[in-house]
Amino acid sequence: MTGSESHLAQLDSGVKMAAYSRAPLLLLLLSLPCVFGLGSVRSSKAASGPAEAANPPVVRAAEPAAKDAPAAAAAAAAAAAAAAVAAGASQPRRATGWKLSEEEACREDLIRMCPKHTWTNNLAVLECLQDRREETEIAPDCNHLLWNYKLNLTTDPKFESVATEVCRSTIAEVKECNEEERGRGYLVSCLVDHRGNISEYQCSQYITKMTSIIFSDYRLICGFMDKCKDDINALRCGSVTAGGPKDVHSQGEVIACLEKALVKEAEQRDRSRPIREECQKAILRVAELSSDDFHLDRHLYFSCRDDRERFCQHVQAGEGKVYKCLFNHKFEEAMSEKCHDALTVRQKLISQDYRVSYSLAKACKLDLRKQRCSLDSNLPRAREARLSYLLLCLEAAVHRGRPVSGECQGEMLDYRRMLMEDFSLSPEIVLHCRAEIEAHCSGLHRKGRTLHCLMRIGRGDRSSTVDSSCQSALQTLIQSADPGADYRIDRALNEACESVIQTACKHIRNGDPMILSCLMEHLYTEKMVEDCERRLLELQYFISRDWKLDPVLYRKCQGDAARLCHTHGWNETSELMPPGAVFSCLYRHAYRTEEQGRRLSRDCKVEVQRILHQRALDVKLDPELQKRCIVDLGKWCSEKPDAGQELECLQDHLEDLALACRDVVGNLTELESEDIQIDALLIRACEPVAQAHCHDVADNQIDTGDLMECLVQNKHQKEMNDKCSVGVTHFQLVQMKDFRFSYKFKMACKEDVLRLCPNIKKKVDVVICLSTTVRNDTLQDAKEQRVSLKCRRQLRVEELEMSEDIRLEPELYEPCKSDISRLCPNVAFGNAQMMECLKEQKKQLSQRCHQRIFKLQEVEMSDPELDYQLMRVCKQMIKRFCTEADARNVLQCLKQNKNSELMDPKCKQIITKRQITQNTDFRLNPVLRKACRPDIPKFCQGLLSKASEDGELEGQVIACLKLKYADQRLSSDCEDQIRIILHESALDYRLDPQLKMHCSEEISRLCAEEAAAQEQTGQVEECLKANLLKIKQEVCKKEVLNMLKESKADIFVDPVLHTACALDLKHHCAAITPGRGRQMSCLLEAMQDKRVRLQPECKKRLQDRIDMWGYAAKVAPADGFSDLAVQVMTSPSKNYILLMMALSVFVLFLVGLLCGRITKRVTRELKDR
Repeated sequence: MTGSESHLAQLDSGVKMAAYSRAPLLLLLLSLPCVFGLGSVRSSKAASGPAEAANPPVVRAAEPAAKDAPAAAAAAAAAAAAAAVAAGASQPRRATGWKLSEEEACREDLIRMCPKHTWTNNLAVLECLQDRREETEIAPDCNHLLWNYKLNLTTDPKFESVATEVCRSTIAEVKECNEEERGRGYLVSCLVDHRGNISEYQCSQYITKMTSIIFSDYRLICGFMDKCKDDINALRCGSVTAGGPKDVHSQGEVIACLEKALVKEAEQRDRSRPIREECQKAILRVAELSSDDFHLDRHLYFSCRDDRERFCQHVQAGEGKVYKCLFNHKFEEAMSEKCHDALTVRQKLISQDYRVSYSLAKACKLDLRKQRCSLDSNLPRAREARLSYLLLCLEAAVHRGRPVSGECQGEMLDYRRMLMEDFSLSPEIVLHCRAEIEAHCSGLHRKGRTLHCLMRIGRGDRSSTVDSSCQSALQTLIQSADPGADYRIDRALNEACESVIQTACKHIRNGDPMILSCLMEHLYTEKMVEDCERRLLELQYFISRDWKLDPVLYRKCQGDAARLCHTHGWNETSELMPPGAVFSCLYRHAYRTEEQGRRLSRDCKVEVQRILHQRALDVKLDPELQKRCIVDLGKWCSEKPDAGQELECLQDHLEDLALACRDVVGNLTELESEDIQIDALLIRACEPVAQAHCHDVADNQIDTGDLMECLVQNKHQKEMNDKCSVGVTHFQLVQMKDFRFSYKFKMACKEDVLRLCPNIKKKVDVVICLSTTVRNDTLQDAKEQRVSLKCRRQLRVEELEMSEDIRLEPELYEPCKSDISRLCPNVAFGNAQMMECLKEQKKQLSQRCHQRIFKLQEVEMSDPELDYQLMRVCKQMIKRFCTEADARNVLQCLKQNKNSELMDPKCKQIITKRQITQNTDFRLNPVLRKACRPDIPKFCQGLLSKASEDGELEGQVIACLKLKYADQRLSSDCEDQIRIILHESALDYRLDPQLKMHCSEEISRLCAEEAAAQEQTGQVEECLKANLLKIKQEVCKKEVLNMLKESKADIFVDPVLHTACALDLKHHCAAITPGRGRQMSCLLEAMQDKRVRLQPECKKRLQDRIDMWGYAAKVAPADGFSDLAVQVMTSPSKNYILLMMALSVFVLFLVGLLCGRITKRVTRELKDR
């Protein structure tokens, strides 16, 4: 075999050994100039000059010529290099037959480390020795020999001439290489630099072969040593002398040292020894050029050689595949620490320049151009080169619906996940969050836990807080990683929420952005787990601060943002418009009416509502609210740790909040009133009652306050649970603070409030103002109501809602607080139970509370619809008996049907309570008050003058009217009403306040059984009448005598007698008009008439009444002449009494006449004297 054939064989074998798993390399970006100077070769040439050219290679017939050409060219260059090295070798030999394996300096190392079949191939020997294991040493002389061999390969003009021949068309295409000075070895370095632009197969194979040689030593890389010489020495990264003892491993350590220094510099505030800019560019350029094949990163290659075999054994080298595989296994327990550190440095370099990632730069090359993300290709290390900028720019394009290739999006996903997994890849985090990490998050670096720890502190979930610069760095990282677009990017969240996603969100496609929304919808539910809840809130805290981080919101609302929020021409990666300001603008337009104009599109409004629903779950998810209310939250709500309670707390203390906070809370509450679904926790709690009773409004996409109104109306249904009831009541209480918080009321009465009740803000005051206006207009029979019809209708709804809970009426609640805690401590507020309790304990109330309760009862009696308890308990009875009755006459209707067999017992009981209340004071009985308006001041003025305005008269006025009824002196209208009262109280003694008050002890002593029966048939009154002689208390006896007197006036007020004599009344007194004692006189006359036979029971009862009346006449003398005359006229012995009275008068007349004659005679005699 000739010498040329030998060199060809050596190269052919070497090509197979060195590139057994390597694909042709592509440079990351086209048309990039060689940024390195080419002077490094000058300082690194070996002492020996170039050797003579080798014999021309012989082409092997067994292989295609196309493939042999680059091999032959490389063989020729190898021969030239061999000749040069042989000239300075220890044993002179013929240059053309020189082999590395024959050199004494390397023989022992070759035998120890390299397979025998490689000895005949210089390139194979070179690769074997420079890829040896780190712990294996080679002799210094051998190391120096290898260095000179590689140096001559790259600097020999003959080698360059081969490159000129093989890469002729490529050199012509690459302007920078075509302009290089020939004969100095610079051309090869330039071609290596631009190997990604090489399209010729032969040239590509040739340059690929040379790349592994050049990258094995930093001194062989184009211009690297010139630009970084001073930094290498300053940083003590190693020697740069050509003949030094540095072996191939330490050569890789030099670049590794510089790379570590570069990433460390970005993470430090104090840059006392900054790396020069040209060296920074050179370091990143070297990393970029080694991005396709991990063999070219010598430090990483040696650090990760075992890990590559362990994790990526079947991954083919080239196109950055091994890098990606190792990145994916970086946090595995089996990953060695040296490899982990080397991978981290590599990832940090990618963060500084995305082109250091071959796969990312290649996949996104065209997309970067389309989306104009690379603004200036002449500035390769400018801001546009940073990974964060690339991600932000392309993510914005994806969110805006612009086409970005699937391959590029896949690469972006990998690097976004990488940023979330390892905080140290973000130099801003390391720089600005160092103190927080050391204090709170040390030892949590795996799987994104450190980042979530920082997010938790940034959220304020711990007592300590993060620095503003750290907070900003966190926000920037979240913007770059964009986990809102795909939750899987956040590995910590993904692992924590996997079980929840599988159960609650399994209907959503894996990786869909709506997964996060689904998780938020299940926050604080049984399906949510604690760890997922914590991770989710930590992430959402930062997503909520930039509307672009919610891709669905961004896509649906970008047009509205441009139209309504003036974001025209806004670059998504700029800071010209604060991200939070855009969403604030959007939600201000979300609830505008058609009249107000400039509304959001339907799709955008749905998304804005979704975000508002999520933010209501946690006050920290609303950036503006947290910013303005941070002080108030600490002051008023520090003891409210539960979900959703902080906002409720702020609403409870609305009047106490700082102005800025009050405005934000007020605006949010106003939005809730229109769309209560914003309060997601409340809606979740109220789902059963909403589905059962409010399904017609709950399913509406646009809520205008109907759902809350429905929930209020059904607050006491069986489907209502405690959480929902408490939430609805809380919202009602909040609404009392400002009429704007009641959307329907605000919309119906806004103009009326401005016109009739200006400067009034509190809802309760507005309701009182408008109600007073309506009442005055009604009483004065105004031709036209000042309050509009739609407002009057809504005003009615508000009044009815307020009647359900005393807390909704502050003017009543505040004066009665102490009474509530003293008299009704265990009574619930809802269902008007507290009001009912206070009414029943009325006599024990404080004066202020008593006055308010009296006023409340006066209003309720005049308008029974406002009597919540009555309307609730008697709802079905009202439908049965009073469907045609006017709303204000409902109680009157119920009273008339109280004793019906169809009456519900509970309703009957509350009707009785209301009757008792009415009989305590005529002012609480509007019908009586109207009927007896002229009679009351005429007969009972003395009682009125003694009474207070807000205090009950304890039935005294009604008792006064009863007596006048017996005297038959009342007007007909008043008499009719008193007759009804007498009849009702005759059946139930409790309806007679005076009798109940004065005879309670006697009833307990004499009529306990009858009182306990509560049959309301007049048995207690009959018992008192029967035991009249046994009554000891004079005041009670007087009341019983009054009852007897009243019964003489009308048999209807004596139910026992009326029942006993019902048939006799029908037979003997049917033609007699009831009233004024006429039917009673008819029965008495029939009893005295021997021709008439009365029913035995009637006759017996009548005789008892006569005896009682006779006794009453003895023990109760008349109060005056009028009473005496009444007693005589109503007495059964009326004729006898009148006869005796006439005889007495006649006798007195005769006596007077006689006395007058005598006195007249005596007077005349005295005058005559």
